[in-house]
Amino acid sequence: METLNWLLNRRVLMNLQVNPGICGQMATSLVPRTTPAKARRFHQRVPGLRVSPLKGLTRLAEMLGVGGIWVKDEAERCELASFKVLGASYAIYQCMKARWQRADEDIDVAELTSPAAKEALGSLTFAAATDGNHGRGVAWVADKLGLRSVIYVPRDTSPARIQAIEERGAEVSVIDGTYDEAVERIRADAEANEWQVIADTAWDGYQEIPTWVIHGYTTMFSEVQEQLAGLGLVKPSHVFLQAGVGSFAASAVAFYKGLLGEDSPRFVIVEPSTAACIFESIRIGDGRPYKFDGDLGTIMAGLSCGRPNPVAWPVLRDCARVFIACPDPVAALGMRMYAVPLKGDPLIISGESGAVTLGVLAQIMQRSELAPLRDLLALDQDAQVLLVNTEGNTDPDYFRRVVWQGDHPAGGGISIKEVAT
Repeated sequence: METLNWLLNRRVLMNLQVNPGICGQMATSLVPRTTPAKARRFHQRVPGLRVSPLKGLTRLAEMLGVGGIWVKDEAERCELASFKVLGASYAIYQCMKARWQRADEDIDVAELTSPAAKEALGSLTFAAATDGNHGRGVAWVADKLGLRSVIYVPRDTSPARIQAIEERGAEVSVIDGTYDEAVERIRADAEANEWQVIADTAWDGYQEIPTWVIHGYTTMFSEVQEQLAGLGLVKPSHVFLQAGVGSFAASAVAFYKGLLGEDSPRFVIVEPSTAACIFESIRIGDGRPYKFDGDLGTIMAGLSCGRPNPVAWPVLRDCARVFIACPDPVAALGMRMYAVPLKGDPLIISGESGAVTLGVLAQIMQRSELAPLRDLLALDQDAQVLLVNTEGNTDPDYFRRVVWQGDHPAGGGISIKEVAT
């Protein structure tokens, strides 16, 4: 029997008593208050990107017993059907400005393809390691700029995801190893070949670009706040966030902590059980990030990561309330719930990594063993829950296997366990 593990981050409770301002300080250190507006202004000028919709699942909220469920549907952001292009594009933009020695200028996107830019920047190759969506984002931006891209993928990457990257003009190499091993290889090869790595995780001596990636992701939450305001809501009360290396989750936490301080939502961080590097680091509890051992095998390819991003880690460690490690059937459940909505709710096409937070929310609200967690989080009729569908149907064959054929059924085969730190 597979197990959904959850733990309360007691460090957050300690911070509230000892140093209640630490989260706001960390948030603004990672994402300065003026940064989300700059990132959003940039994305508004990128051809092909559009504001993704915020969809309400009113009937499902009634069924599960919460006040509202709101889904930021990144499957409709652009042709790539993924949020990753927001981080990749903003990081490439900032990188090119820095290389041009115009870092403090607000350069128009079109100027990056001008003869003056080509003369100043020379021949650029952007490189990345990916499980799929980040690499497609880097390749998409490079193609738009008329530049070369090289993408490394781990051995378990599906042919559909590889083909999708190649269709953006990238040169793809399959590494005989995990995502983390692909990261190590791209680091070494990029140095030898003078490629510019655009990574969403950091290491010693390489932190600025992953921080720009995090800044790019904040555009989603700037949009959410405007969209909620149009519905008469001030903010979500809860935000459920997927975590691979943690960059996406940290962007949301830093955005809201910087904007609202202690009035920010409660954050629930969700990972696959077989690639739960952040969950495991919180469980160990000494404040440091740890590598998660194993082959990282999961249907949630975009979350199949074994090392937390050291730039993202401190914000998650000190500010997120609950961490959950869940088995693949929970993600499959979320995919089917989105694809077969209750009457009156919109249909949402969500891939494996995109749907896991809905599957987790359903488990929390419907399983009696999770009543203590419901009470702890105050998930009740007043709760306004924000989810992010981080990807659409990025692997059509696997999507059909899960949604049409019922692969990874949840049934009653998932046990629940609270894990102590």
